[in-house]
Amino acid sequence: MTNNDILKKLRVALMLRDDEIVEILELVDFRISKSEIGAFCRKEGHPKYRECGDQVLRNFLNGLVIHLRGTKENPKIPKEVLKQTKTPVSTPARKYEKPKKKPDLSYVKYKNKKKS
Repeated sequence: MTNNDILKKLRVALMLRDDEIVEILELVDFRISKSEIGAFCRKEGHPKYRECGDQVLRNFLNGLVIHLRGTKENPKIPKEVLKQTKTPVSTPARKYEKPKKKPDLSYVKYKNKKKS
């Protein structure tokens, strides 16, 4: 299993977006762009694919620990952190509306209709 696979699996399991991964890496003073994160998450055959190095994965894991657990001075409870960030945004359910009937125009009298 490669570093890219580990990063992708953690990203999916924790439902992280690229900008959240960048923020997690900034917790350990590691700067990286969103496009580089996207390059790590591509398939191997893709032209813009990049190998995720050990340093990137190590810093991501250390930042993830700080993100979930907090620091010694300011500890956090991981379950609460996950609940706060992952409340699903639900769209209001649409009520079923019956399709409107088209008016029946067969009985309408027309002014210019020829009489037979």
